[in-house]
Amino acid sequence: MIDKYLKVLKEIGIDEVFMETANHESMDKVKLLEELGKEIQECKKCDLYKHRKQAVLGEGNPNAKLMFVGEAPGADEDRLGRPFVGRAGQLLTKLIEATGHKREEFYITNVNKCRPPGNRTPTPWEQEACFPFLERQIEIINPKILCLLGAAAARAFLKRPVSITKERGEVLNWNGKKLILTLHPAYILRNPSAEELLFEDIKKAIDLALSD
Repeated sequence: MIDKYLKVLKEIGIDEVFMETANHESMDKVKLLEELGKEIQECKKCDLYKHRKQAVLGEGNPNAKLMFVGEAPGADEDRLGRPFVGRAGQLLTKLIEATGHKREEFYITNVNKCRPPGNRTPTPWEQEACFPFLERQIEIINPKILCLLGAAAARAFLKRPVSITKERGEVLNWNGKKLILTLHPAYILRNPSAEELLFEDIKKAIDLALSD
């Protein structure tokens, strides 16, 4: 199964970032993520499993210093089994590349691993049911910074309502990690004038993650 996972990494371009620095710790992380991926495919903790084609664990560099966290997979993600591959994901990739970095340097996932019907926002209960999976991802990858994309993702961590347009750009502490709250790329698709704000927050997250 490790060979299969490494093949997937290579197919999505991670070989340049990950394969050259592969070591025993990295391989252990790959195994743990693989096991977690199997577990979420079988999860029935909430009713979202009834509507999914497949659960979507996440993808990227298992040694990433920065993890991007959205709210849940959409239709394209549900179909392909990869996070942020639809229009919002393409925008996220574009903005990461605009900072001079590659998407594959980081890890990208969602709070919820299954697509809600009609792409609705996950309920607090659905988030609570899935959050332990995300916590285990964070424990395995051990990023320095968590960039939370959208109010729903921020709510899952902070356990309170979030006004993302007012709180975006803030840097908060969470279990020894730094959280950076920002807009979801889907919001930018509806409000193109706010793209520069998202870019600023992504750049801040990357700079903080890669700083000594």
